[in-house]
Amino acid sequence: MTKSRFAAKKIAVLAILTGLSLVTFIIESLLPSMVIPGAKPGLANIFSLAALIMYSPAEAFCVVAVRTFLGAVFAGNLSALLYSFTGGMVSMAVSAALFYGVHPRISVMAVSVSAAVAHNITQNVVFVFLSGSALMFGYMPYLALLGVLSGAVVGAATMLIFRGVPENAFKRVIPEKPFKPVPENGAGNGISGGQGT
Repeated sequence: MTKSRFAAKKIAVLAILTGLSLVTFIIESLLPSMVIPGAKPGLANIFSLAALIMYSPAEAFCVVAVRTFLGAVFAGNLSALLYSFTGGMVSMAVSAALFYGVHPRISVMAVSVSAAVAHNITQNVVFVFLSGSALMFGYMPYLALLGVLSGAVVGAATMLIFRGVPENAFKRVIPEKPFKPVPENGAGNGISGGQGT
């Protein structure tokens, strides 16, 4: 009974994270691009990164997959699904590898920045592959720089969430993961490594 209760709580939390991610994604799609056509801040990734930290890569990949699919549907731009889905999957794979393989030796900020750079580069490679125009490779340095900036914002926002929300609130929905205070130097995220569920 207890396991089913916590499973229901996890599904509810993931639904909330996915919904917040989707709303943020749709709002961003209505805003003008940043410097390079199609470039966005990527604030929707705050919630998929939160899912990765709170649960495991499986749940985080689900949040990304649902958000990218529904985002393309609601934004009426199914042709962009391949770019956003591929970029989202690769960036989440990078996040998962770094968070569960290297963290806390590197910060959540570094994980987020690495994932954002991987996301932008992946989307650029997909575009070059589909368009056959190698000229787009010239955007790589700018996309990497934008990835650093947006990844830093996402990482900072995520760390603020885990610092600001009371520890007992997390324990109610993820009892299988131990929580520790976030170091002031930002080296950690307040959650010990190790995969949950």
